[in-house]
Amino acid sequence: QVQLVESGGGLVQPGGSLRLSCAASGSIFSGYSMTWYRQAPEKPREFVARITSAGTMTNYADSVKGRFTVSRDNANKMLYLQMNNLQPDDTAIYYCKSSKLDFWGQGTQVTVSS
Repeated sequence: QVQLVESGGGLVQPGGSLRLSCAASGSIFSGYSMTWYRQAPEKPREFVARITSAGTMTNYADSVKGRFTVSRDNANKMLYLQMNNLQPDDTAIYYCKSSKLDFWGQGTQVTVSS
């Protein structure tokens, strides 16, 4: 069964931090790069960060570079996104995705507001 379950979102003040998690079924996690995307209200879904299957390479959208860090725990099939210095423009639903197939979870809402 294919599964992607994002969690860790919430309401945070500007400058705050959150850590998102993504639990994936083994069949779409092990051996595949994983990517975080986000979708703000009335905007298209956009790339945030990607990590290779072994976790040895990462890349980020310019808008989050230096503030967000993507990581993975291959033993437990978990993907993470550490988000620091959050800003109102980071408000969105955040999704994780495997490079194996075009499947989306339900996402987790991040709201940055004072």
